[in-house]
Amino acid sequence: MSAFVGKYADELIKTARYIATPGKGILAADESTGTIGKRLASINVENIESNRQALRELLFTSPNALSCLSGVILFEETLYQKSSDGTPFVDVLMENSVIPGIKVDKGTVEIAGTKSETTTQGFDSLGARCQQYYKAGARFAKWRAVLKIGPAEPSELAIQQNAQGLARYAIICQENGLAPIVEPEILTDGDHDITKCAAVTERVLAAVYKALNDHHVLLEGTLLKPNMVTPGSDSPKVTPEVIAEYTVAALRRTVPPAVPGIVFLSGGQSEEEATLNLNAMNKLKVVKPWTLSFSFGRALQQSTIKKWAGKKENVPAAQQAFLARCKANSEATLGKYAGGSADAAASESLYVKGYKY
Repeated sequence: MSAFVGKYADELIKTARYIATPGKGILAADESTGTIGKRLASINVENIESNRQALRELLFTSPNALSCLSGVILFEETLYQKSSDGTPFVDVLMENSVIPGIKVDKGTVEIAGTKSETTTQGFDSLGARCQQYYKAGARFAKWRAVLKIGPAEPSELAIQQNAQGLARYAIICQENGLAPIVEPEILTDGDHDITKCAAVTERVLAAVYKALNDHHVLLEGTLLKPNMVTPGSDSPKVTPEVIAEYTVAALRRTVPPAVPGIVFLSGGQSEEEATLNLNAMNKLKVVKPWTLSFSFGRALQQSTIKKWAGKKENVPAAQQAFLARCKANSEATLGKYAGGSADAAASESLYVKGYKY
């Protein structure tokens, strides 16, 4: 085998395969302190550790919701937090057969000489940090690269920088026991049509898998977290069936069958839109050699946070909202979502122009 096979190879494959279990997906609860501050501000709750802990405890102790999840991505602070009864969050998740993961990138910086295109930072001490996270119970990692569509974007430079970065991150994670989620997000900002998004997605994914191969990454021990192929945010909307067709075609052309699962980001779609699009992909009658699932942050949490509003007495209602979204997406991974689990909050667009994590 040309791919890197270290002492963790079997474990990496087992982790990635488990996360890709049909009917399950990932909750992305890895918002940085600044980003979760925006969520809390929307319900007039102060951004302090006790409130961040309370929100995460609400999610992780939601009755029956964890049975729809195979993984949860944590922020570093959350990896070491405990529930109010003193149980480490990592243990709460593992007792419910959910694998804890960790965000390891340190955000984006502009690439000099480009029109505000970015590359992702976080390589300093990445290997040492991965070792610490593994010791703390994490078994997979996430690193987000960001590309945008413009008149001349993404440039070849930005594509290569981000593809190389994702590959370098992936192999460092694998050498330290963490199965990497490879996330090349193409932003929806712009007035481009769906064919433009499809072409860019294919170009980017082709470059990413070339780089992963060059770095000897064990593909069986990775997952892909891509954008769905959609028209730009300033373009007319299309149906879930059209999005499904373009997205699955782009993936079939670029993602090797060795990859066990593809877990989509929601990219500012409303909760209901993201679920309906995922469901349409799983209903498509074409060969899909990987599981198609979800790794949603806002699209699993938005209506939950609104129901909670920072008040203890609202926790049961908020957990019901969270369970409804988890169930809807679990059904969508099997192409069995009938729609209609959405209240008004779940149908609200979560798009933010120029969104910064």
